[in-house]
Amino acid sequence: SIPVIMQMGAEAYAAIGTDTSKGTKTFALTGHVANTGLIEVPFGGTLRQIVNDIGGGVVNDDGTLCGIDFKAVQIGGPSGGCLTKEHLDMPLDYENLTAVGAMVGSGGLVVMNNQTCMVKIARFFMQFTQNESCGKCVPCREGTKQMLALLDDIIEGRATGETIELLEELAQTIKIGSLCGLGKTAPNPVLSTLKNFRDEYNAHVFEKRCPTSRCSALKEYKIDVSKCKSCSLCAKKCPVEAITGAKGIPYEIDQTKCIKCGVCLESCKFDAIK
Repeated sequence: SIPVIMQMGAEAYAAIGTDTSKGTKTFALTGHVANTGLIEVPFGGTLRQIVNDIGGGVVNDDGTLCGIDFKAVQIGGPSGGCLTKEHLDMPLDYENLTAVGAMVGSGGLVVMNNQTCMVKIARFFMQFTQNESCGKCVPCREGTKQMLALLDDIIEGRATGETIELLEELAQTIKIGSLCGLGKTAPNPVLSTLKNFRDEYNAHVFEKRCPTSRCSALKEYKIDVSKCKSCSLCAKKCPVEAITGAKGIPYEIDQTKCIKCGVCLESCKFDAIK
């Protein structure tokens, strides 16, 4: 933007963008996208243009291009909010982002594919803002700790039917009662994921299931007897001896002993453990 202003003047720069959000914005594009890095785009461009045209499309966890598996993007840094497929063609400017519970903020753009657990994402950003709390005001200092604890309960299978309601109520209290901008925006990732991905929260709480299988405490590892070769490798690797079987007899996992560590899944060479 500086070269444009220096060479063509402020009026020429102000002509770029929208009527209310003039000029350009530098974003740090990262996450599940083919091309990452710093980009500068005019205000008013769309998320679809950024992710597909500039970013080269959405990728799988292994880096291979998957194209259409866009799930969300966290915009504005840890205190920002999530945009979904519904927002792909929304012009990105200050007003539109504020209207959907997000913000331009620091210009971070974290692209996420369909294998991303939005509850864990909310917890990740909540941890960051909780660490950044100066501790001066009680709503931010104590409230963010309690929000983090509630998110841990959800992820680790301890949540009850009241947890989501309590999490939402606490988030609103922190937003209203905090003294500074950090505290007032700290709940944003939780509130935006609750708004756009509430079904994922419900699955974690009421079904004790992570739809993306990212939360290890909610996994239930099972052995496919049609694929098991009775090699005993999984049983040997299991740190709590939760797997039993014998030569010629498919092995099985004792769910009462299983600690959800995933070692069996990693050790099986026959794709027999799911």
